[in-house]
Amino acid sequence: MQHHPDRSAQPENNESEPASARALPWQVELGQLLTQAAAICVEQGVDVDAFMKGAWSAYVESRPGMRDYLEEMQLRDQLDEIRKAGRMGQA
Repeated sequence: MQHHPDRSAQPENNESEPASARALPWQVELGQLLTQAAAICVEQGVDVDAFMKGAWSAYVESRPGMRDYLEEMQLRDQLDEIRKAGRMGQA
């Protein structure tokens, strides 16, 4: 009787590799930095919402014009809602 290896236990493609092995160098570095930042926050007792707000703020601040763009979009949405509610006429 000939023994055939169990092919289901052998990787057939890169999907069996850890995600970090398939990631681009910047993705690996980003993951490491985020992990370090999260660890510091946990050590210092920082709330997850504060961590997420800080990460979002850092991202927005690193992109020139992003904060202004987001504020403008929010204002436009608010004006649209006011118009839909009939509390402001069309200009």
